[in-house]
Amino acid sequence: MEAVENNKEIINGIKPQKSTLMGWVVKFALLGVAWWLVYHSLQPFTQWLTYGVLGLSRDSHIGSAIAFFAFETPKVLMLLTLIVFVVGIIRSYFTPERTRQILAGKRESAGNVLAAMLGIVTPFCSCSAVPLFMGFVQAGVPLGVTLSFLIAAPMINEVAVVLLFGMFGWKVALVYVTTGLIIAIVSGFIIGRLKLERFVEDWVYEMQMAQIDAETSSMPFTDRIVAGKAAVIEIVGKVWPYVVAGIAVGAGIHGYVPEGFMASFMGKGAWWAVPAAVVLGVPMYSNAAGIIPVVHALLEKGAALGTVLAFMMAVIGLSLPETIILRKVLKMQLIAVFVGVVATGIIAVGYLFNVIF
Repeated sequence: MEAVENNKEIINGIKPQKSTLMGWVVKFALLGVAWWLVYHSLQPFTQWLTYGVLGLSRDSHIGSAIAFFAFETPKVLMLLTLIVFVVGIIRSYFTPERTRQILAGKRESAGNVLAAMLGIVTPFCSCSAVPLFMGFVQAGVPLGVTLSFLIAAPMINEVAVVLLFGMFGWKVALVYVTTGLIIAIVSGFIIGRLKLERFVEDWVYEMQMAQIDAETSSMPFTDRIVAGKAAVIEIVGKVWPYVVAGIAVGAGIHGYVPEGFMASFMGKGAWWAVPAAVVLGVPMYSNAAGIIPVVHALLEKGAALGTVLAFMMAVIGLSLPETIILRKVLKMQLIAVFVGVVATGIIAVGYLFNVIF
């Protein structure tokens, strides 16, 4: 029916109007103003809803927990939607194939830094670890550079950054990004210096390299905006249950766990807390959306920043599913080195931030 109407317009000498870049700019400017107004109204609305409409006491456990949940849930989802949209546009310039092309032939050191930085903006999940690894190796990207990318990509993602920014502010978010980059760069460099290529499965080197997809270089900006919208639908649509579940757990901790309780075994005084947090985090399977609201509540109850940061990085950066998937292309010796080097870096970061903060 729509095609018939379009044909009628063309016959009558009127061409169908398409969305222009200016139209997108106006549309998103209006949406941005609406977003800002709603976002800055969340705190008073939450207070009114929890303590006015529901009549809960500010000093009660249930009142504190519900106020936390009612405020954090829309705030985090709104921040997540905004950041994912922006990152979705950026990602349209950096497909995995284009990233592989950029890194091919790069030397170590500079390659480790570039790979870690590209890992932040390139689409990556555990299921894509094997094809990405294969493509990088076959394109001539050094092993250490490849692993810098594979460490940074899941550990430093837009979900983690936006949740940390929304809950703790820009300083903690910047600390997270900086330390994640350092771990990825240094770990990849160390693994590269060890010359462990012999522990890559032989069949990986025998596969022919796929062709590089260069279509993204000529994509019009309006299509990149569409890519940003698609990223919001895909990513936010996928992670929002984890966000809500994580905030619900955090709300329970916020409302019912006594102040200072976590300091007894996750505080600065417990020397063993950081390595224990990493050991506990490695076998756990979660993502940033589910774990960071819990991290927020733990910090409020007395846990040390370095210990909690180490736990979070271990959960996100050394997830068991990714390690199992990588076994298809890496021998156990290289997987052991990979996990050991990254875990050591995370532990060092944990101790460092427990001393500084």
